[in-house]
Amino acid sequence: MMTLIAFIVTIGLLVTIHEYGHFQVARWCNVKVLRFSVGFGKPLWKKTFGKDKTEFVLAAIPLGGFVKMLDERELKAEREQNLDVTPASYSEAELQRAFNRQNVWKRIAIVSAGPIANLLLAIFLYWLLFMQGVTGMRPIVGDVVKNSLAASASLKKGEVIQSIAGSPVKTWTDARWILLEQSLENKNVTIEALSTDNVLHVHTLSFSGVNSDPEVDILEKVGLGMFKPNIPAVIGEILPNSAAEKANFRSDDKILSINDVDMRDWESVVAKVKASPNKVLQIKIERAQELRTIAVVPERVTENNQSFGRLGASVKLDQKTLDEFLIELQYSPLQSLQKAILKTWDTAIFSLKMLGRMITGQISIKGISGPVTIATFAGESASLGLNTFLSFLALVSISIGVLNLLPIPVLDGGHLMYYIAEILKGSPVSDQTMLVGQKIGFVLLGLLMTIAIFNDFSRLFTTF
Repeated sequence: MMTLIAFIVTIGLLVTIHEYGHFQVARWCNVKVLRFSVGFGKPLWKKTFGKDKTEFVLAAIPLGGFVKMLDERELKAEREQNLDVTPASYSEAELQRAFNRQNVWKRIAIVSAGPIANLLLAIFLYWLLFMQGVTGMRPIVGDVVKNSLAASASLKKGEVIQSIAGSPVKTWTDARWILLEQSLENKNVTIEALSTDNVLHVHTLSFSGVNSDPEVDILEKVGLGMFKPNIPAVIGEILPNSAAEKANFRSDDKILSINDVDMRDWESVVAKVKASPNKVLQIKIERAQELRTIAVVPERVTENNQSFGRLGASVKLDQKTLDEFLIELQYSPLQSLQKAILKTWDTAIFSLKMLGRMITGQISIKGISGPVTIATFAGESASLGLNTFLSFLALVSISIGVLNLLPIPVLDGGHLMYYIAEILKGSPVSDQTMLVGQKIGFVLLGLLMTIAIFNDFSRLFTTF
């Protein structure tokens, strides 16, 4: 139910924002809007508002939407299909407000407004997150895999990464993102790290042997681990409706053993639980100086084509440990806006680079995801808290904005391509050219959706 609700909220919000961009700019350009629809198919609810009597519709299939504007070309097509709509149904004053009668710059503004609205939403969400404060793990190097790229670069356990490719690094999130961006360039990257004796070391990491699978963590690719301290196995927060809550675990329970195997620290508990999805575990705990055993079945969770168990309980950390390994980054409204714009821009450019490499065969098309994967990640991010869900919304909003700007007929980017051609040649593209382009666009879009849905089901079957 959480996954379903989160998916509906995600798609409903992002589609509404996208279509509202088209709708609002169309109104600013004095174009008559006939219908604003969220979803496709049979209307579940509809209402007419405004002086233009625009029909607002909530439809049954929540996988998209559209804004229908007055357009004489559509009226002509409907008349040819013997539908009871003709240009005579509208006055000359109304026809002057038809989309097709607007100059090319207004049409460009209206069409581009949808993707721009998605990008602005992402900026707004990141702005809120940066102002509220972002908690991250300090970039302290943990285990370095033997004979890995990180080992070849002489990175050592305990070093604290200061910068990568000249960009400052405050958290492991920063490090992972910069490494991922640099890996696409397939070149050497400089890593500055502070050793345990406060000596700055410069390491050169080569990406020459990194594979192009976008679903594998970049840190795993280079053999670089995050430092994990030995934390006592004491339960902190318990997630609602989780396996831990259903088994009646409580905060401050100290885990002593699982299936009669002693648990030295929290990391040992995590490893055992992850390896036991849908298996009964006998967990011995100490609660208020009393020993007891609780039987629990970890929930099966799937991420990045890997299935593992999860209790839904976090570790209890003392303030000293938090201060040593976690960092809170908070910014002023202006700094947050700057960082939000930069993050949205970097993510959009990165998405285009990834797509370009998929087209050229440099990167596997397995990275293309469809509605099932989006729904899964929506549910998982929502279960991890509001901030995680907002970050997920921002990422998907950027993806929708970038996708719609691609020069594929039937997408917004395809229409922009026609309008740019119109500017260059001095006259509109012919109806025949647009018809052919529309057919090509539907084929390309259908192929993209087929790949996405195939990848979705491949992930599902892989985890069964």
